[in-house]
Amino acid sequence: MHEFEYGQSRPNVLRPAQDIRWRDVRVGSSEVSYGVGGHGRPVVFLHGWGLAPGAYQTALRSLAHRGVRVYAPAMPGFGGTAELPEGERDLAGYARWVGRFIDAVGIRGAVTVVGHSFGGGVAARAAHDLPDHVDSLVLVNSVGGAHWSPDGEVRPIRERPLWEWAWHLQATAFSARPFKQVVGAIAGDALPNVLRDPMAVWRAGHVARKADLRAELAELADRGLPVTLLWGTADTVIPHVSFEAMRAALGDPRVVTVAGNHCWLIGDPEGFGDAMVRALKSERDAVSA
Repeated sequence: MHEFEYGQSRPNVLRPAQDIRWRDVRVGSSEVSYGVGGHGRPVVFLHGWGLAPGAYQTALRSLAHRGVRVYAPAMPGFGGTAELPEGERDLAGYARWVGRFIDAVGIRGAVTVVGHSFGGGVAARAAHDLPDHVDSLVLVNSVGGAHWSPDGEVRPIRERPLWEWAWHLQATAFSARPFKQVVGAIAGDALPNVLRDPMAVWRAGHVARKADLRAELAELADRGLPVTLLWGTADTVIPHVSFEAMRAALGDPRVVTVAGNHCWLIGDPEGFGDAMVRALKSERDAVSA
């Protein structure tokens, strides 16, 4: 077992960092906005449900400052990117889209894919389905464990009502610190997404709510793909039993825990950067072992 733990993060003061520049690229028939910055190994970052890359701007800057070149697209249905066609609106469809994005921005060779929450589910499926595109995986408070335990009894997470997800997401935002930064970042992406296409947001929420990636994660473990789980220990959006199910499926993954809730990386970008350095170093060590 490889596990590391970070205590309470220090104040949110960023060192001088690489700027994140915002660009557009055509992926299929749609224009996609994405952030890019930094120098070094390519890392693709996939945002959480209801959001877009802008909510993570300071976290992306922190990551770009640490020796990687980060690409952060607005996924289909969010940030102005057109929703996937009907029949493609599942994790497999999102994963194929990630592959098309990687090709569209001209990345050659396999990349590290980092996904937060719903983006973690997409990242895991992309790693499973696109081995030529993904050579390592970091899942940050990710969906995919498929377990829920509202009364102490483990149940399938698909039985969890969508309103209960939404309630915990709202509670997470309003309990976050620094409050203004986190709520402002989330609202700045979430409200335009809902106003632009509420049904796309709703449909993606159902994909996230029902995500069960245990079989895919077990296969990634069999392949020997380096996978790291980053986990904010105060998360109530993703149940702890779901995290443990993902951990069990992976067998013996690298785990980095932090003191924070579901959206900890938005409120503590420096802590996110430090945790990512640990995760990426562990993956490099695994590959060279």
